[in-house]
Amino acid sequence: MFATVIDEKPPVTTGEVADPAKSSSTVLERIESLVDFYAANGAENERLGRLTDEVADRVKWTGVARMLQPKRYGGMEAHPVEFMEAVLATGTADAATGWVAGVVGVHPHELAQADDRLQQELWAENPDTWIASPYAPMGIATPVEGGYRFTGHWKFSSGTDHCQWVMIGGFVANPDGSPNRGDVRHFCLPRKDYEIVQDSWDVLGLRGTGSKDLIVNDVFVPDYRVIGQEEINAGTAAKALGLDNPLYAIPRSVMFSGAVATATLAIAQGALASAIAFAAHRVGMSGQKAAGDPYQLSTIGHAAAEIESAVTQMKTDFSRVYDLAATGQVVGLDERLRVARNQASSTHRALAAVDDLFLHAGGGSLHLHQPLQRFWRDMHAGMNHIVNVAEPKYRAWSLDHYGVEGPLGVKV
Repeated sequence: MFATVIDEKPPVTTGEVADPAKSSSTVLERIESLVDFYAANGAENERLGRLTDEVADRVKWTGVARMLQPKRYGGMEAHPVEFMEAVLATGTADAATGWVAGVVGVHPHELAQADDRLQQELWAENPDTWIASPYAPMGIATPVEGGYRFTGHWKFSSGTDHCQWVMIGGFVANPDGSPNRGDVRHFCLPRKDYEIVQDSWDVLGLRGTGSKDLIVNDVFVPDYRVIGQEEINAGTAAKALGLDNPLYAIPRSVMFSGAVATATLAIAQGALASAIAFAAHRVGMSGQKAAGDPYQLSTIGHAAAEIESAVTQMKTDFSRVYDLAATGQVVGLDERLRVARNQASSTHRALAAVDDLFLHAGGGSLHLHQPLQRFWRDMHAGMNHIVNVAEPKYRAWSLDHYGVEGPLGVKV
């Protein structure tokens, strides 16, 4: 797609970001130059319960978090498949690093459709500003003159220690103070306005993501830092704002769930690579190398096919939705449900493959110094994300397919 030669080295000093990437191919080349570094730091990310500062610096250097950012603020406005490939390459080396790259990297897609005053605050002086989430509406916003008074407690803010802002979900309050559950918005706050609960991320898998709790206590949020969800979720906000790149006409739900699903598939790819490497050296009790065991070979071959199929399905869906948006058509509910169904199916197919790999790897894979067991734990942790819970997506698609009216039970 592009011919780009990378001459500069990744930053060595914490906080230094050299020569941001200008194209998607540059991003991918930089990631590929760092895969050994990411892999070598996976255990330390897990020990710290967050990415190391050096890892976060290098993720920033690759430019993955700028791929969906507006060009006028130093971004690339890349094709979603290019973003997906960058997340896959990162997460195959280390699950936590890929997860943070995917989740933090997808936020500019929504923020590009926010009030320009907010975008200027975020990126005018520093295009490498990172914004955390979560979107779950765990706060209540009371309307006041010029904005809202906002309070809440959120869990699962991935990569939050390395972010300077947060975009979090909340209900607008009714006049009696109760949450209006039909009015969910996203509220953007600078780092000084929220607390990170540092001891709140003690988990089985994806420990290195540092997905800690956040607390907001009666903070004023001006109205231009508040993003309504209906038009962004429908993919109609971009046209009204004059954004002509089809990227921004893709519904937010498709992009965000796709980023999480992609990060999950990256873990599966990492598990496959680890299983292949482990089998190359493992010798069974019979004295036969695992790489020569027909059952081991069959397991690896089948897992490789399943994971590759899952990735192909995701790329196909992203391309189809992008092409649909490029024609000027609105990505309708039926298509959004189809994509959600396929994303969930893809991650579950990959999960089954990872489980099969781990169960056939032998007792030696249980040792904590073996990357395979960490990928296996990270995979199961990633599957607990609501995006990867399959049954509501399957049900919603079927209800829509049969023309059944009423609540679908899933946000799309």
